[in-house]
Amino acid sequence: MALTPSNMLALGTQAPDFILPDTVSGKTFSLNDLKGERATVVMFICNHCPYVKHINPELVKLANDYLTKGINFVAISSNDAVAHPEDAPEKMKQLALELKYPFVYLYDETQQVAKDYDAACTPDFYMFDKDLRLVYRGQLDDSRPSNNVTLNGKDIRAALENILEDKPVSPHQRPSIGCNIKWK
Repeated sequence: MALTPSNMLALGTQAPDFILPDTVSGKTFSLNDLKGERATVVMFICNHCPYVKHINPELVKLANDYLTKGINFVAISSNDAVAHPEDAPEKMKQLALELKYPFVYLYDETQQVAKDYDAACTPDFYMFDKDLRLVYRGQLDDSRPSNNVTLNGKDIRAALENILEDKPVSPHQRPSIGCNIKWK
């Protein structure tokens, strides 16, 4: 595991489109299919990363708190499943069902979507406004697996609240940090 920060894609960037399979339903979705009415949160996660395992409870809570408010959530794993079998689609489906993910869990087998988003780590978060322009990229909150800081999603929640109140999202954002994406 190499501790890796987000690349911090430029704010205002148009969300790169994608067409990926959902590991739970077996259906294929495009970004447009999953776009939220008010905002869309794209999360690069995986099964085996201790940073993602640490935040999974808050991801579920966060999505459940905002899905009814016009915010949609999309989880994508781009890890090389050959080198990391725990991140294979059938294991992704199993985990999504076990944790009751209220969002799709897509598999980026070619890793092209991660490249298009300039994703670097798991977890890596991107929040787009209703026009799919990037307004937030960075950390969920200050909590890490071993720092004893309460897991609360405060950074992303603050950005989401600004969107819901039609206020600009602060450009002062801290990079996410986690395991590097496992490239082929």
